[in-house]
Amino acid sequence: MKKQILKIVKIGGKLIENEASLSAFLHDFSQLEGPKILVHGGGKMATELSDRLGFKTNMIDGRRITDANAMDVITMVYAGLINKKIVAKLQGIKSNAVGLCGADGKSIISKRRVNKEIDFGFVGDVEEINTKFISSLLGNDIIPVFSAISCSNEGELFNTNADSVAAEIAIAFSETYQTELFFCFEKNGVLKDPLDDNSVIELLDTRTYQNLLNKNIISEGMLPKLHNCFYALEHAVSEVYLGGPNLLQKGTQHTKIIK
Repeated sequence: MKKQILKIVKIGGKLIENEASLSAFLHDFSQLEGPKILVHGGGKMATELSDRLGFKTNMIDGRRITDANAMDVITMVYAGLINKKIVAKLQGIKSNAVGLCGADGKSIISKRRVNKEIDFGFVGDVEEINTKFISSLLGNDIIPVFSAISCSNEGELFNTNADSVAAEIAIAFSETYQTELFFCFEKNGVLKDPLDDNSVIELLDTRTYQNLLNKNIISEGMLPKLHNCFYALEHAVSEVYLGGPNLLQKGTQHTKIIK
């Protein structure tokens, strides 16, 4: 029996910050048929608020070092401001959604990242997705909207890479669904020339990816995203796409990731 398709869509970057672009994207998202899950980041907005509060933001290889102050800001921005704005916009276009972080329904369980060389602080790596709880929402035609915050079994909140959250959700549901993973951000896909938004690589396989790495073409912030793309494909996710705000529309430029 053919599995039902479940679409997991992650949005981030300037797409979240621009009200018009976000509204247009959410309209496209609402038109997707069948069950779907939305995951969002919001790092730039968290950085801006941290700066206003006088907290320094530290990044290593595109990943945020999260101290106690940063974790407080991230919780306010991700699980509060951004998450509720998205949910409200979806309700406004008749798409019933519920805003969540990993602590809600014990939906995304993680452990604190341990690294001998770098102390990432309150950063978590996903260990378990509560598919039973999330499925109960999907079964009632409710769209889960996840912020990039997970929770330990001991009840501690962790900043968790939003691309990783989306990938882990797609992997966890691949046993019961045919999962398709979409990463939507401000670029049209993976670019041959970072200065030319139209130089989109339509198909990106492992070999091409390695060549781009060797030539230092891929930006630091793109590395975790592409790592999660290939990781998802290696763990039974059916299809993975990267593209811009119009990715969910047919016929638009994008990158499809293949093994």
